Amino acid sequence: MERVRTWLIDAGIALALVVLGVGGTHGASQGQAWARDPGVVAYTLVVVAALALLLRRPYPRTTLLINAAALVTYLAADYAYGPIMITVPVVMYTLGYQLPLRSAVRWGGGYYAVFFAVSTVRLLDDSGTDVWRQGAAWAIASLALFGAPLAIGAALKTRRESQADVRAALARRAVSEERLRMAQELHDSVGHGLAVIAMQAGVALHVLDRNPEKVRAALEAIRDTSRSSLDGLRAELQVLRSPVTDAAPRRPGAGLAGVGVLLDRIRAGGVEVVADLDGASSGDLPPDVDVAAYRIVQESLTNVLRHAAATRAEVRIRRAGGELLVDVSDNGVGGAPPPAPGEDDGSGTGIDGMRARAEAVGGRLQAGPRTGGGFAVHARLPLAGADHEPDLSGSTS
Repeated sequence: MERVRTWLIDAGIALALVVLGVGGTHGASQGQAWARDPGVVAYTLVVVAALALLLRRPYPRTTLLINAAALVTYLAADYAYGPIMITVPVVMYTLGYQLPLRSAVRWGGGYYAVFFAVSTVRLLDDSGTDVWRQGAAWAIASLALFGAPLAIGAALKTRRESQADVRAALARRAVSEERLRMAQELHDSVGHGLAVIAMQAGVALHVLDRNPEKVRAALEAIRDTSRSSLDGLRAELQVLRSPVTDAAPRRPGAGLAGVGVLLDRIRAGGVEVVADLDGASSGDLPPDVDVAAYRIVQESLTNVLRHAAATRAEVRIRRAGGELLVDVSDNGVGGAPPPAPGEDDGSGTGIDGMRARAEAVGGRLQAGPRTGGGFAVHARLPLAGADHEPDLSGSTS
């Protein structure tokens, strides 16, 4: 359809120039007494020069050659300057828009050199004593006739390519951001599940011979956590497989509505969890804030299982001043020393990922060891997406 549309546009331009050329050539010759009266040959050359424009998009060089041959023959035959000259700007614009700049200048310059040579010979034959002044004026006018359309075409081509580059860069950025988001979702959901499974497996092995009921409970927790993690993995993979449309899901279904199940998993792993979830109870949170808050709680508790060696954790979610405040703390060993350069600390992208989630919704996150022992995570997530000044108090409560 696009190809047909562009062809119709070119056909319209060519037809208009044919009509203008055939209709105006005779009139133009009346004002140029030194020119030959147009005949069949003149009108044929006018038509050929105009119809060459039908090929200007797929074959710009061929268009130039046909148009130049018709125009130069027309001028060499001493016919009057007339509507046939209007085809020149169209050809030069096409060169600038379709070809690389260096190639366009080379082909356009060759066309201009031949045209100028023929027209100069005519000028010398037809002019009186003031040939130099007329020659200079004609050189400037003809150079503008050729050069200006070529420059306009080249400028529009550069703009078109720049816009295409910007669109491509935006597309690459969107793809990259989506991949990072998917990686973070998988890290949070699958990583949490594996941490719980590892903890429950350790509990089962520890009490294998002494407490069969405890082993059963641990295995059931492993089963439930595995199912949940696989469901999350399937959801993310389904997003990847689905075509990108406005109706396609862009975020997983995780949210603070499921935080109770999350806390039960942590408790089943042997960690006492005290929770105050007043801020999560109304269910009217913005979707992005809801997901971010859940993932922050999930990752914080995952770190409690994996790194803190804690026996107790506290989770508090409340609202204050147009913000959702999320606090997770534990009584574990607190922050470990940073790893040496190039050394893996085993923590993955947990804290950085939580901080990125908070910043993505216009909030901020602080995490670090507590003065009295243990570790704390404090996030402030704006409910209306408003910008806030950073909190420099260092408070994690």
